[in-house]
Amino acid sequence: MKRHIKVLLEAMLLVMAVIAVLPACSSAQDKPRARDLGVPFEGTPGPFNAITDVEGVEVGHTTLIEGEGPLVVGQGPVRTGVTAILSRGKRYDPVFAGWYSLNGNGEMTGTTWVEESGFLISPVMITNTHSVGVVRDAVVEWLVSEPVNSGILWALPVVAETYDGFLNDINGFHVAKEHAFAALNGATSGRVAEGGVGGGTGMICHGFKGGIGTASRRLSANAGGYTVGVLVQANYGGRNTLTIAGVPVGREITDLRPTRGGQGEGSIIVVVATDAPLLPHQLKRLARRVPLGIARVGGLGTNGSGDIFIAFSTANPGAAIGEGAVEAVEMLPNWRMNGLIQATVQAVEEAIVNTLVAGETLTGVNGNTVYGLPHDRLREVLRKYNRLEE
Repeated sequence: MKRHIKVLLEAMLLVMAVIAVLPACSSAQDKPRARDLGVPFEGTPGPFNAITDVEGVEVGHTTLIEGEGPLVVGQGPVRTGVTAILSRGKRYDPVFAGWYSLNGNGEMTGTTWVEESGFLISPVMITNTHSVGVVRDAVVEWLVSEPVNSGILWALPVVAETYDGFLNDINGFHVAKEHAFAALNGATSGRVAEGGVGGGTGMICHGFKGGIGTASRRLSANAGGYTVGVLVQANYGGRNTLTIAGVPVGREITDLRPTRGGQGEGSIIVVVATDAPLLPHQLKRLARRVPLGIARVGGLGTNGSGDIFIAFSTANPGAAIGEGAVEAVEMLPNWRMNGLIQATVQAVEEAIVNTLVAGETLTGVNGNTVYGLPHDRLREVLRKYNRLEE
């Protein structure tokens, strides 16, 4: 009987997780984005202005929101989740990758092997700080059990985190294997839900509601016509440094700060995807440019921040699993990378601002509240500095 009850509870948990995903995705897609509000950006985005503009990339979220009131560890309130980024969809074909840490007060598992091998062999998962382990184990199980991944004997998944304990019962360990499975199996191409969804559900950015954001850039035909896509989980930054389109928004909107003190320095995870044929050392170069985009919005990489980035290329399919004695791969000359570097910086900046624009006021444990960035006041500030695109 106990076993039957356990199975039933697990099934109910999975259903609840899937239900939690759907409204979040729908509402996020219906929200205005930064460009819709008249925020000016440089560069040309792809059709979805998302990391999924890189062909083959899929994104899935599991969003967990339950309960309210005082914190009861193990019961809630729950404000957390999981986000999955699949480089080639639901099939096993490792991609060239490189990673970089601006400040290492955080975690991204599996990066030792990324550095050693030059390949990303798993999806990239993002969750809260205390759920990295369960998500990592879930990805291993998912990889070895999925028919499309047949032949995998071992895995070192890449799982990253930011801290959501201001809003979420983080020590209650509410993220379970089923939630990671739901994010992986529900991942799709096309539009990407932003704001307080998936791993970004309980996050704070520059004193406003943070979370997931995405953007892309498409290079001109003369520069190769390549696409760069970015997804961020933004949980970093102080209000005073917040800068949007060169405007000191944080100094203009000084109220609506998180109740009860809010976060300290926080963290940001950034995933960069491209279809340009880059080798691991070149992808590391892209990852090392991510901080330039964060700095445009006011990030400083402070002592308590976990600023960790990974970049991968969907070019050169089959390079990691070829059976020949020698594998031929394509590589873009270094001198042709300038357009990709610029695109990365621009997309990171816009992805963070999209996070802020998508953020909605959320109350979590002990009544702690984080406010969404008010769209009307953002437009007023941009107009004041002659930066609003009417």
